[in-house]
Amino acid sequence: MATYRFSAIASILHARPVQLINDCTIELLLTDSRKLLIADKTLFFSISSVYRKADIYIEDLYLKGVRCFIVDANFSNEQLAAFPEANFIQVENVLSALQAIASYHRSQFHFPVIGISGSNGKTIIKEWLFHLLADDYEIVRSPKSYNSQIGVPLSVWQMNNRHELAIFEAGISLPGEMKLLERIIQPNIGIFTNLGEAHSAGFESIEHKLSEKTELFKNCETLVFQADDELIAGEFLKLMKNHSFFPACWSRKKQAWLQIISEKKLDNYTLIEAVFENKSIRITVPFTDAASLENIIHCWCILLQLKVKDNIIEERMHSLKPLEMRLQLKHGNNNCSIINDSYSADITSLMIALDFLQQQHQHNNKTVIISDILESGKQPEELYSDIAHLLKEKKISKLIGVGPEISAYSYLFSSIPSQFFSSTEQLISRISDLSFKNETILLKGARKFEFEKISYALEEKTHETVMEINLAALRHNLTFYRSLLKPGVKIMAMVKAFSYGSGSFEIANILQHSGINYLAVAYADEGVQLRKAGINLPIMVMNTEAAGFENLIRYSLEPELYSFAITAKFLQFLRIQKIEKYPVHVKLDTGMHRLGFESMDIDALCSLISESPELIIRSVFSHLAASGEQEHDTFTKEQSGNFIRMADQIREVTGYHFIRHIGNSSAIHRHPDLQFDMIRLGIGLYGVDADPYIQRRIMNVSTLKTTISQIKHILPGDSVGYSRKTTVNMPATIATVRVGYADGYPRALSNGHGFMLVNGKRASVIGNVCMDMTMLDITGIEAEEGDSVIVFGDHLSISEVADAAGTIAYEMLTGVSQRVKRVYFEE
Repeated sequence: MATYRFSAIASILHARPVQLINDCTIELLLTDSRKLLIADKTLFFSISSVYRKADIYIEDLYLKGVRCFIVDANFSNEQLAAFPEANFIQVENVLSALQAIASYHRSQFHFPVIGISGSNGKTIIKEWLFHLLADDYEIVRSPKSYNSQIGVPLSVWQMNNRHELAIFEAGISLPGEMKLLERIIQPNIGIFTNLGEAHSAGFESIEHKLSEKTELFKNCETLVFQADDELIAGEFLKLMKNHSFFPACWSRKKQAWLQIISEKKLDNYTLIEAVFENKSIRITVPFTDAASLENIIHCWCILLQLKVKDNIIEERMHSLKPLEMRLQLKHGNNNCSIINDSYSADITSLMIALDFLQQQHQHNNKTVIISDILESGKQPEELYSDIAHLLKEKKISKLIGVGPEISAYSYLFSSIPSQFFSSTEQLISRISDLSFKNETILLKGARKFEFEKISYALEEKTHETVMEINLAALRHNLTFYRSLLKPGVKIMAMVKAFSYGSGSFEIANILQHSGINYLAVAYADEGVQLRKAGINLPIMVMNTEAAGFENLIRYSLEPELYSFAITAKFLQFLRIQKIEKYPVHVKLDTGMHRLGFESMDIDALCSLISESPELIIRSVFSHLAASGEQEHDTFTKEQSGNFIRMADQIREVTGYHFIRHIGNSSAIHRHPDLQFDMIRLGIGLYGVDADPYIQRRIMNVSTLKTTISQIKHILPGDSVGYSRKTTVNMPATIATVRVGYADGYPRALSNGHGFMLVNGKRASVIGNVCMDMTMLDITGIEAEEGDSVIVFGDHLSISEVADAAGTIAYEMLTGVSQRVKRVYFEE
């Protein structure tokens, strides 16, 4: 970690502290108040977003012991006076200040720095390079996918004098961003991975996006890229006219610095032969897919440029493994939650994983299983002392250390209940003695310790059909819709129906951490489950029923009142319990004609409310019937007019303010005038929007995957499935996959109506969908038993599958059976 005095930070920024009480030592840069680790060594950057001023977090951080802050020009003297023991630097732009500090810090080091950009493969290449070069260099690299305007400065801040090589990613979504990142990374070796459609919305054309991305390389000495792509090769040829660099390019089609001659697939391996400096070289790698081979050849170029010997390259390439780079949250045995983050182990990624662990409130007890840290650059005693401090700060209930080094320093963890094992195998042999129960367990191990074996031993065993939930995509979608809101508009997130099939507390934890104002569930039981999992946000229950009244009170859930009958029953219950001013939500029917009080009911409703001290109205709301459809916009305006009149009449009677809301996901962008005090974000949060433009801006959240259980080769005249609905007229290859209508795959997709992705290619459903299985025609598709199959996901959208089934995305998502295991990923 870097170390600077607060006054030195001010000097770097050419700014005078507006308040300097104590010239503190800074080691940690903080941009998210929820990720505070060591208060007295932290500098907080108050970076405001389009929907929230960051200054509101300063008070909480101050109370937790943070004393160093960077704020913008709007921070007033009155605010300054509220923190008499704190140090403040005031700047015009706080994000620019963060980037300037990182840029200065980078300039203090003169070892090689590799900068990676491109549309796909950046993180894979970074991690493989780390694996391939770790024996030769002390390496610092971007944690996870820290490649943004904030992520890159935080990555570069890790550089210290012990390091000998740096590898940083850079990703952009808007013009002008890469120039800023280039000043921070200052790479002397560049890698351009490829050019695709990812994150293209902010650019005029694919050519425009390419020219923006190449800004990272304008001062490089060496640049690695594939010369077969004419667009890429042409762009770098133009760049070379103004900036001198060595083109370490590779090609399959023409003469290049590294000329690929052949790629021979042998079972699960590929033998790649090439010509380099007029001699033949080769590597054998444990991959056969095109994307992995492209990433590997990029890495090969870097190793050749760094003069690694051919025999060492071949040995290391052969040992490469697929990388699971995503933090996984799974259900474990004995009511445990398992967080598997074992693709790397270093201090920075440990901090990230501990932050995710702290977001999980479903269990009071939190256990960390951690291996020796092999990549820190610190002396062992200092390293494990820092880790012990981190675990204590995060109030970890129990530590299990794995490896000879952490075991040797076990005395440093005396303040935490701890056990230590010399190896992963020893831990697994004793796993039944550890009695894991009702706890959240974080696995954080260096790759050589193979913690995936521990994860497998701890997790619930279910069948191989799984629903993968991308929590980073969920956060992205929330941030996107937030950016469309007017200042001060609150968000109620819909988590009814198991969060549209995505999960319960797993989703609610993320939303709570992300600052959502309200949650909405369908029934009281759903709210009870969230409360038991530690969710403390206000929760509205939409389908109020008398049988749930007791749980409403016991678990502080707020009912929707939609009729005189249910209101009378709830009032009677409150009077018996002698409860006053219980928060409720009043539902108005403005044209949906499902639930709610109508215009003719308002006078009587107002009288009832004025005579009922047992109630206090938290919100008045209604439901738009067709907000996403242009042909019904006139009706939507009529609904909003009815809503305003009815809500105003209730407000006049109550004499106090309550929240008004009518807008759903579609209305956020189609009817911004109907945002009122709060919007209800539902299907859009989970990655589905009817507007094609918006759909391109949000991310898919849910991927339903299964596997091939058996492959058969059948002859002309053979039939497939129940009732012999399909008979083939030519030889065919049939794959049976482990998903059926009991899992939520509709029977309407039988007989060619449905399709799935097998190794990236579409395979039609053949025969009738069965209860637990479905047959696919994979004729002409290379596949093996056990291969993964995508039912819906990034490249086969839920909306497309729903259309084929004659239904809607809502029904498809909520219809995925509870017996399908949910696995949660945090990128």
